[in-house]
Amino acid sequence: MKQQSLSESQLIQLDTLKELVKARFSGHGADHDWYHIERVYQLAIFLQSKEGGDLMLISCASLLHDISDHKLNGGILNDGGNVTRQILNDLGHDVEFAAKVAEIVDGVSFKGAGVPDEVTSLEMQIVRDADRLDAMGAIGIARAFHFGGSRNRPFFSPNQLPTQHTTFEAYSSDKSHTMNHFHEKLLLLKDRLHTQAAKEIGERRHQLMENFVEDFYRDWNFAGEN
Repeated sequence: MKQQSLSESQLIQLDTLKELVKARFSGHGADHDWYHIERVYQLAIFLQSKEGGDLMLISCASLLHDISDHKLNGGILNDGGNVTRQILNDLGHDVEFAAKVAEIVDGVSFKGAGVPDEVTSLEMQIVRDADRLDAMGAIGIARAFHFGGSRNRPFFSPNQLPTQHTTFEAYSSDKSHTMNHFHEKLLLLKDRLHTQAAKEIGERRHQLMENFVEDFYRDWNFAGEN
């Protein structure tokens, strides 16, 4: 599928938004910094080129998907859409477009192993897939341990088992060790990707994580090489 092109005015709006988001995320840790935003944006643009969807909507939503994430704003849930609307309105976007972007921003996050994804638009599926792909593979492993370390969490506690959270509130307030995060989220993402293009990328990233988890437990419980 041929990728859409943006008008000159849209490109100017997008460049302005990029600079705003880059400035806001410049001080964040590597798990949710500007480079994460940029990777998600690039993944979303690639997925759009394969799957279709509104390019401007996908571009803005991918840049804003973490704009007021609960992990970054002090624990306030479901605030991203409000901040998104304010930013886009201030930049001169119309109310209807801002509302569409806000809907995607509010729906992107993984909300718990036992919380099903909502049936969504193609644009939301693409942005959600892009965000999930960046939580997988080598980058996903690095991000997980960086996040855990920044919260002073152990990377493994043998007696603390993973939980299949049934509400977003329970998932967002959990402070378990990093290895549990693989079982509570990261290893579940492959089967919760929506688009075919994302599924193809996700296969390799998922296998890398499975291999890592297997090696981690083997090394933790080392009893001599066979």
